[in-house]
Amino acid sequence: MSIIDFLIGLTLMNAMPHFVLGIWKGRILSGFGTSPRGNLAYSMLNFSASIGLFWYEYGLAGLAHNGFYAGGLAILLAYFATAQLLYRHYHPHRAT
Repeated sequence: MSIIDFLIGLTLMNAMPHFVLGIWKGRILSGFGTSPRGNLAYSMLNFSASIGLFWYEYGLAGLAHNGFYAGGLAILLAYFATAQLLYRHYHPHRAT
């Protein structure tokens, strides 16, 4: 494992808690403060950095050979796709 592999995984997994807490209006310290919008922006920055680093190091074809990254990416994309729906379902009185 190289330092770039570590950074790829770190930024991918760091995107998830900031995205989830940003959608669910939670507060956690991020690079852009503690607001939900700041956490969403920080999540997208981490996600973009992870994709960019992976693409730089392995190319798009690298996904076929790296099951760990592909699995982590699939879970994160599932959160991106369903977060608003899950928030409205579990917090209907707080949905905006």
